[in-house]
Amino acid sequence: MKKFLDLYVITAAAVCFLFLSACEKNSSPSVYFLNFKPETDREWAAAAARFTVETGIPMKVVTAASGTYEQTLRAEISKAKPPTLFNINGPVGMRNWQGYTADLKDSPLYRWLGDEGLAIGEGGKIYGIPYAIESYGIIYNDAILRKYFELPSRAVKDISGASGINNFAKLKAVAEDIQANADSLGISGAFASMSFSPGEDWRWNTHLANMPVYFEYRDKGVNDLDVIDFTYSENLKNIFDLYINNSITDRKMTGSKTVGDSMTEFALGKVAFIQNGTWSWTQINGEKGNVVQMSDIKFLPVYTGIDGEETQGLCVGTENFIAVNSRVSDQDQEASIKFLEWLFNTENGKNIAANELGLVTPFTTFSESERPGDPLIKEMFRYLTDQNLHSVPWVFTTFPSQEFKNVLGAALNAYTVGSRDWDHVKSTFINGWADEKKAGNQTG
Repeated sequence: MKKFLDLYVITAAAVCFLFLSACEKNSSPSVYFLNFKPETDREWAAAAARFTVETGIPMKVVTAASGTYEQTLRAEISKAKPPTLFNINGPVGMRNWQGYTADLKDSPLYRWLGDEGLAIGEGGKIYGIPYAIESYGIIYNDAILRKYFELPSRAVKDISGASGINNFAKLKAVAEDIQANADSLGISGAFASMSFSPGEDWRWNTHLANMPVYFEYRDKGVNDLDVIDFTYSENLKNIFDLYINNSITDRKMTGSKTVGDSMTEFALGKVAFIQNGTWSWTQINGEKGNVVQMSDIKFLPVYTGIDGEETQGLCVGTENFIAVNSRVSDQDQEASIKFLEWLFNTENGKNIAANELGLVTPFTTFSESERPGDPLIKEMFRYLTDQNLHSVPWVFTTFPSQEFKNVLGAALNAYTVGSRDWDHVKSTFINGWADEKKAGNQTG
């Protein structure tokens, strides 16, 4: 895989240099994709190179640093040669960038959706097409859990394996006992490091914060709120405290930790658990020294102590909505759509989408055999096809702004290192939500 990626990254540099030089002279069409996932930078570069080789259309990929996508997009969109393809993050992102998004209702991509309701738009127009369905939860190394359940001295006796962990109480009991028996298990801690290096707090201020917001929406029968009560504050605190208190890293040292650090800890077998998503397989598999076998990579739902959570599944949704820049030339718009058609409806493109980018697409152009075969995708489908379980939808696309998440992340970090209490997190969540929703309504 590495040789393949290196070959096409090198090819991309050479081919794109030649074609972009020609583009300057002849105004020929080209594609510029601004990618928001740093962990798939090389894979997108390889896809662009292959597209250029097969079609003759020059394409470049620029990847924003973690947590800086909106900022990078604002900077790039104003340049003489702006992105022709970019991501918008749900309804809030659509409102922010609607002046730059072409109507895709008549595109093949929209027609290929198995469920056209997944797309986002308004006024009869479609501005964003979802191109990946993802899940997140608590990833665990089943080899470590099997070893734990074989310990004669283990404190948890009422279940005999990971399949018995079906609520927060059981997760807490197992995690705390794994932490207590870390030396016997040959690991450094139950959970991987909390990550609060700048831009690295999205697992907490977005993915974990999704939990209390979803359940409040559910109780109130709504899809959004201008004012939130943060009814499930204590449930968020439950799981957050569990992560902090049973981690490989002391809570006061989390400010320098990245998601990459956490993924390395998991891949090297130093921890049993990490909260992350289906996109994590490429990081685990590509980690030098990885010791986790494919068959041992499993998912648990993010349990928080909600009544009836024994039937809860993974968090499932998408924030990957592709948009075409309506302000670039018609030629560049057509070339960008051609790239999407190539990626999602040709043999080579679909192979790259599924097996290198790891995308589980919502398009009817993919057969079941053409879906990714990595262990986390298989786990996602195991949960999705279990009729006794219900998924938790991604509602963080309705969060009022990136600023809300940034401020919430800072409050969570302050709580983690012990400089502020949980009441500060609560007030930040409630007041920040109301303020940012109000500001968004006024400017929208």
